[in-house]
Amino acid sequence: MNKESAAPRHTRTVGALAALAAVVAMVAITAGSAAGASARPAAKPVRIAYLSFAVANSYDAPMLAAAKAAAKKGKATITVFDANNDPKAQFAQLQTAATSKQYDAIIVQPIFGTGLISVVKQAIKNGIKVVNMDQELGANLSTAKPQVKGLSGNVVFVPTLIGKHLGQLVVRACAAKKLDPCNVGYLFDIKASALDVAIRSGFDKVIAGHSSIKVVAEGQSYFTPATGLSAVQTMMQGNPDMNLVAGSDQGIEGAVQAVDPTKVALVGYGGSVAGLKGVAAGTWYGTIVQLPASEGRIAVQCAIKAVRTGKGCGGVDPVDKALNHGIVTKANVKKFKGEWPG
Repeated sequence: MNKESAAPRHTRTVGALAALAAVVAMVAITAGSAAGASARPAAKPVRIAYLSFAVANSYDAPMLAAAKAAAKKGKATITVFDANNDPKAQFAQLQTAATSKQYDAIIVQPIFGTGLISVVKQAIKNGIKVVNMDQELGANLSTAKPQVKGLSGNVVFVPTLIGKHLGQLVVRACAAKKLDPCNVGYLFDIKASALDVAIRSGFDKVIAGHSSIKVVAEGQSYFTPATGLSAVQTMMQGNPDMNLVAGSDQGIEGAVQAVDPTKVALVGYGGSVAGLKGVAAGTWYGTIVQLPASEGRIAVQCAIKAVRTGKGCGGVDPVDKALNHGIVTKANVKKFKGEWPG
């Protein structure tokens, strides 16, 4: 018999009992820790008022869908206010959200940005975190930086940059298509709007250095292909030598029905599904992406962060951070995915 088997029975029993006691104690400690962790209160849902310029708009719909998905993931709730393109209605809706004490955060997608500033300041003073989205909330349309003190985030595209990139794309199209002179038909959406004025300003600064490029006709699409079609038909009648049309994707969707794309180059901005298909097919020369779904997602994430941590996200321009600053041509179109139908 070896020494181990010769050890007294009670010695072996005591050792086994000690080991078992240690295991039981460890299990109890672990269970207690788990119970304590599960007993901690879950993060309180963040209540967000979401002020849409128009829920039915094809550009706004994916923005709202992405915002709702981000809210669900972040354990937040969203109450939607639909202004339906009415600035007065949106002003009243913002007043309600700012004073009802039912919301921790407000996300505003302005129709008329400068007209909302006074109420946004009131909401911030009331302790509500406010995130601006898509359109600028302020008079400066050349920056993504917040223009209202205390704003928790400014998730926007910069209009003058869109215009700059549109101008650069037109310059490239004129050269690629060997258009000399390059006679441009320019489609505003709403010519008198601050947004269109800023985009055109950025556009004009780029083409100013190219003597062969000249805007020979103007029209308005009002964000609809049908109106864009009518406007381009009128522009062509008065300027049969027009050989390039530039404007928003909705306007270019109309323009492609009014001209022969093999003779008239088409340049859009919007990066819509329709626009990207046109670029891939070669009927459009190019487009500039806009990312409404990304804006909706980032704005909600920013609002939740601001409520729970007190820290905002500053100025964010998803378009300028995109590949090639969002400038799309046939050479790179496969690398882009449209975030709205057009």
